[in-house]
Amino acid sequence: MRACAAVPLGLALAVHRPIGRLFYRLAPKLRHTVRRNLETCFPELDAEAIETLAKRHFEALAMSIPESAAAWFGSDRDIARRFDVLGLEHLNAALVRGKGVILYTGHFTTLEICGQPFKRITPLFAAMFSHRSSPLLEEIQRRGRTRLAHETVSSDSVRALLRSLRNNAVVWYAPDLMHRDGVLIPFFNELAMTNVATGKLARLSGATVLPFAYRRLPRGAHYEIRFHAPLDDFPSDDPVADARRLVPLLEQFIRAAPEQYQWLQKRFKGRPAAMRDVYARDTPS
Repeated sequence: MRACAAVPLGLALAVHRPIGRLFYRLAPKLRHTVRRNLETCFPELDAEAIETLAKRHFEALAMSIPESAAAWFGSDRDIARRFDVLGLEHLNAALVRGKGVILYTGHFTTLEICGQPFKRITPLFAAMFSHRSSPLLEEIQRRGRTRLAHETVSSDSVRALLRSLRNNAVVWYAPDLMHRDGVLIPFFNELAMTNVATGKLARLSGATVLPFAYRRLPRGAHYEIRFHAPLDDFPSDDPVADARRLVPLLEQFIRAAPEQYQWLQKRFKGRPAAMRDVYARDTPS
């Protein structure tokens, strides 16, 4: 990754794109998961379109390596010209309230690099991290996100998260792959176990929830970060109803850059046994 960070990002992305296509051919189990996710979420696409999108996703996965390297080990000199930051007025207005900001978003392949400008545009930015099975990978991730943020918060520490919000921190919050206390809510019209903590956290802390999207733009090593206006009358007294309002926003963000969402994850796992297994190998992928 340090070697990747020493190479101009545009060149590193171009080199890793064919590596992603090779990875697509050499990883049948992961390929199957990605294809089943795409077939489930985009039933309007035919087999050829699904395969094309799956290959583009593996390209995006490979390109996330130099993107993460640039964020964790690269120079900061290109930050200003690398990012289009839109909707900053929504973030600034939320910070004026003084109760913290929860940036509601999802897991995209550009997650690490799109955290790069946050220390410059926020007075206090908190990045969350999940524990890894490998202590080495966990430490690399922790150090990388420590560089990007003013403070880091473990995803399993609600107390630390609430403390950051009380200090008027901006917290990057992506609950789409967390199923703790999940309930079945449609995700692209297919029921998926969904975390409903966003509304609960907003209610406990008084923080403003801002929908937040980020993606790589078609023109090479250039990225868009977009803060949306907060939802009206949010949170409510019903965290499940709150989650039902948020999930369509995530779907909107995914449709803007479908190849960049983290389709490697089994988004439809953990459902009741009576429901069909989306990932069963009943058909070749």
